[in-house]
Amino acid sequence: MNTTDTTVPHKRERRKQDRPGELLEAALDLFVEKGFAATRVEEVAARAGVSKGTLFLYFPSKEDLFKAVVRENVVTAVAQGATEVAQFQGSSGELLEWMMLQWWRRYGATKASGISKLVMSEASNFPDLADFFRTEVITPAHALVRNALQRGKDRGEFRAVDTELALHSVMAPLLFLVMWKHSMGPCCPSHEQIDPEAFISQHAQLMARGLSIS
Repeated sequence: MNTTDTTVPHKRERRKQDRPGELLEAALDLFVEKGFAATRVEEVAARAGVSKGTLFLYFPSKEDLFKAVVRENVVTAVAQGATEVAQFQGSSGELLEWMMLQWWRRYGATKASGISKLVMSEASNFPDLADFFRTEVITPAHALVRNALQRGKDRGEFRAVDTELALHSVMAPLLFLVMWKHSMGPCCPSHEQIDPEAFISQHAQLMARGLSIS
């Protein structure tokens, strides 16, 4: 009788299946640590424990690798948020605070948030990647915030403010937090550190009060 469990992949098969994820993890680490320009594909391959040729089997170029990292760590989270926002039952002010806190917990608080700093610092040198990030991340994220603001106006909860300006008022503190986290934050003493969730909640509540028609 053959006792081998044929449903369990061999070690080599499991390793092959894991390689794309391992390469994306290594690439994320290096992109955040060094930036896009300074990261070499040889370094990514070495950190993932494979050859450069193996990396190119999965990702034909460094640009393709970066796009895959963004889709894995950012785009998926934005798509998930869109479904949850559509089902939110609370007030529009509560929705804004919830959205901002979820953005921090799922993205800002993770190492993947370093991608935002990378894009802002290297956009002028890599306009195609900046355009990719704008299309895949910024535009859908802005649409979520825009819809939340319009929801508030449609329900009579928010004043008739300029939605585009209000949108940037929502996003600005979030971008500030990730830039702080990946620049000055680690250099500051403990008494100067910012509690991200307390900061976000206060800002969201101030915005809701400012937008309120009452």
